[in-house]
This record gives sequence, C-alpha cells and structure tokens, in this order.
Amino acid sequence: MRAGPSIFLFMCLFTCVSFNSLAESPIAFAIHGGAGTITKANLTSEKEQEYRAKLRESVTAGYAVLKQGGTSEEAVIKAIQIMEESPLFNAGVGAVFTWDENHELDASIMRGQDKQAGAVAGVKNIKSPIAAAQAVMNESVHVMLSGKGADDFARQQGLAMVENSVFNTKRRKDALKKVKANILSNDHAMYLSPDVVDYKFGTVGAVALDKHGNLAAGTSTGGMTAKRWGRIGDSPIIGAGTWADNESCAVSATGHGEYFIRHQVAADICSRVKYSNKTILEAGHEVIHKVLSPDAGSGGVIIIDTQGNIAMPFNSAGMYRASVDVEGRVSVQIYAE
Repeated sequence: MRAGPSIFLFMCLFTCVSFNSLAESPIAFAIHGGAGTITKANLTSEKEQEYRAKLRESVTAGYAVLKQGGTSEEAVIKAIQIMEESPLFNAGVGAVFTWDENHELDASIMRGQDKQAGAVAGVKNIKSPIAAAQAVMNESVHVMLSGKGADDFARQQGLAMVENSVFNTKRRKDALKKVKANILSNDHAMYLSPDVVDYKFGTVGAVALDKHGNLAAGTSTGGMTAKRWGRIGDSPIIGAGTWADNESCAVSATGHGEYFIRHQVAADICSRVKYSNKTILEAGHEVIHKVLSPDAGSGGVIIIDTQGNIAMPFNSAGMYRASVDVEGRVSVQIYAE
C-alpha cells in the first residue's frame, strides 16, 4: 500500500525535528583577569608577556573542555582555577590583603539552563573558591555560604583546604602598605575612594557556551585591598557580578564592586537582551558606559550569548581578557585596543 501525502509529510517533519534536536550548538569561550589602571606605561614588557601567556593558557584550557564535549560549567571551572593558582591575579594565590593582613576570598557560578547558582563569600582556607561555589550549587540547598560556615562546608565536601598564608605574595603585601599609608594620610572615611587609592581590580571570571547550547558564568576574587569589616563585593552576588540565562546571555564582571551591586550589572545586561531585544554589544555598552560611568563606577564585563557572540566592554584604562570565538580564533587583549 502506498503512503499518502499526509503520512509522507509527517515523516519528513519528524526527520527534520530529529536532526535539529541532534544538531550541536556552536561553542565559544571568554575570560577576564580584572580591569583597572592597566596601561603600557605601568606594565613592563616582561610582565605584559606573563599576563598574555597566562590568559592564553586559561582560555585555551577552558575552550578545550568545550571542544572535547564538556559542559559550560566544567569549562568555566577549569579556566578560573588556572587563574586562581596564578599570583598574577587577585584570586586564590595572589589575592589582595585585607586591612588585618589576611585574605578573604569570594566566588560564584551560575548555569544558564536551570538558573542554578552557588557562591561563597569571605572564605579563608579554601584552595579554590570557585570549586566551593560549584559545590554550594550542586551539593546544597543554598545559593550563598559565607565565612567559617562556608569553609566548614567545603571541608565536609572534601575540597582542598590550605593555610591562609598560602595566598600571600610580596607584591600584594607591598600594595597593602602603600594603601594603608595613603589611607592614614587622608580622610579616613574616604578609604574606598579611587581618588585616594589607585585601585587595580584583578578579579577573574569566565563565560561559556557548550555544544548543548547551555551557558554558564563564574567569577572569583580576593576583593579589595585593605578591605575591612567583612566587606563583600559584587563577585559572589548573583545578578551583580555573575549571571547566566539560556534565554539571554552569561556575564562575569570585574571592577569597583559597590557600583556593580547597586546597579545589578550582570543581570541588567541580560535583561536588556531578553526583554528589549538588544544585542550583547548594545546591552553591554549601555550598562557599562551609560549606567556605570556616570555614577563613577569603574570596571568591565565579559558577555556571551546563545549564538556564541562575545562582547567585552569596559570603561577603565584596561582589562585583562581573552576569548575563543565560534570559529576557534583565539584573542588575547589587555589595553583599550
């Protein structure tokens, strides 16, 4: 018996739907290593090459995870851990000192497909804060844990724990001395003002799109030099420093955290994409240059959407950043190029 037109049409539609459901998304990846007063005048050629090499190592390692079929979450963790282990960045080893001369670390991660998120704030003994944030997301009913409780949870989860002094570097200790000297010789109430201290933001972060079409974003930081009273910035705050939603985009931020919190920068960018049909280039530019800049907020973001488009706007002198686009092309940049 010969199949009728309606059956033939149904079979074609079923086949097309099946092929489409099996089609893989393009993959793309981007990272940042902080934004701030980063210029050729204050960065030697040798140090610049160190940064470029480490950024390339991190971005290619994260992209390799995606290339091998790994998830966006796994790629984000891989890349950030490489930067957490480098003294070049303000995250993990190389984290800045607090006023009391120790380290309080923050991190967060978010998945775009289900909007699950995890964060830790003010931790002192977790070797990889981003791994702890992932554990909070996947192994607890909470979104954010802080201080000793977060350290205890990480220990319970079997994560690597270290003495706080492991994060010490001479460079950061020297920076603390300089900051304290500036603070004590000026109005004490102004100690967070960039007018008094030339802050450089070395927060690290990553955003990814995997072959399943899922987005993820993560951020890790040591915070602000000479911070006190348990100060927490935007990095562990979902919506301010980190955001991922498969219906819009994924964002990781770096900069003066107080401003990023007040303006909910990461979520605002993706909301403009989702509800106003902006491209990530348009949304990123609007928030960084038209919302943050007029309010004296300094810093930048990395953004990726579900088509693998990448945007990395910033309003500071420079931002350590790198990306691998959907064609597999690697880009490593530092200045406002």
